[in-house]
Amino acid sequence: MQNNIISGLFVGQNLVTLKEVDSTNSFLKNILSNSKPVPEGTVIMAESQYAGRGQHQNTWHAQPGKNLTFSLLLNPDFLSPTKQFDLTRAVSLGVYDALHPLLGNALKIKWPNDIYVGNRKLGGMLIENMIQGGQIRHSVIGIGLNINQDDYPESAGSAISLRQILHRDYDLKEILSQICSHIEGWYLQLRAGKLDVVRNTYLSRLYRLNEEAYYASNDKPFRGAITNVTETGMLVVVHNGAENTYNLKEITFLNK
Repeated sequence: MQNNIISGLFVGQNLVTLKEVDSTNSFLKNILSNSKPVPEGTVIMAESQYAGRGQHQNTWHAQPGKNLTFSLLLNPDFLSPTKQFDLTRAVSLGVYDALHPLLGNALKIKWPNDIYVGNRKLGGMLIENMIQGGQIRHSVIGIGLNINQDDYPESAGSAISLRQILHRDYDLKEILSQICSHIEGWYLQLRAGKLDVVRNTYLSRLYRLNEEAYYASNDKPFRGAITNVTETGMLVVVHNGAENTYNLKEITFLNK
């Protein structure tokens, strides 16, 4: 374990930098499974991941040393498991606030927790909660952001990097420091019980909010508008004059 210069109370104060790892989430979970306690706010950052994961077991395409790939440990035992999506909201908002000074209002959070610029994916996250005795004991939060990479394989879909948008390289540790600081701020709002602030701000920054767009459910395309996200994190889409709610596996965003 090593200390670093990231400001803030605890998020990022204990930073471990690895040259290469299968996945930072797996590495952090392995440390947690040992008996030695791991400080809350610990960040595991890797120059290269050879088995990085996203939602739906998607693989993360990241050239070594060019992007931010890291995992963060939080212990939100003050949140009941029914409110675990509020942690997703808080972390998404932290990443958003760190990047907004660079990207402005083109930046959006695509439900549930991808980071978009226009219709292109800048990054995403995978949150794995360990629930014990009716409490969220640990949350391992893996975050991947495209920073200085110049090109992506066709299989990476809509991926885009900060460099491709703004035509310059960025210091990875500097951006990591900003992300840690902002995640900590939103996490402390959660801990203070300010759920309405977290939920309303998340909704206001949502990709395609109140815009007519195409989706698919059960392999059937339809046109609708996102109007809300429920307390438990279900997406609310209005189409044919009716409100419908979807979980992650029940709806696909279409680009047409």
